[in-house]
Amino acid sequence: MKCYLFGNVAVTDPARFAEYLEKVPAIIARHGGRYVVRGGATYPLEGDLGVRRMIMLEFETRAAAEAFYYGEDYAPLKKLRIETSDSQIMFVDALGADYVVGPDGDINGAVHKSRLPKAE
Repeated sequence: MKCYLFGNVAVTDPARFAEYLEKVPAIIARHGGRYVVRGGATYPLEGDLGVRRMIMLEFETRAAAEAFYYGEDYAPLKKLRIETSDSQIMFVDALGADYVVGPDGDINGAVHKSRLPKAE
């Protein structure tokens, strides 16, 4: 199942953050990730999300996303990002074909097919 890494980044030290921007794409790619969104204009429709600079990365699995985020190769750049920006980062798992919504149709009740009772 795909996993997405979302980031809301407010750069506080553009000169130093430039190094992060230069080096991070290769590390993301090394872990099988790709940019889906990298900056760009945002158009809030409801509520104040406090979005500054939105990024969205796609990985084939949560394991691949975690290998990137917690990996030794990203560690120095993560430290640099933390020092040069105010960031909120999160993983979001995609619901793939191997999930079904709950009996009431609520996506929050989605269940992996392997956990469904066996038909008799």
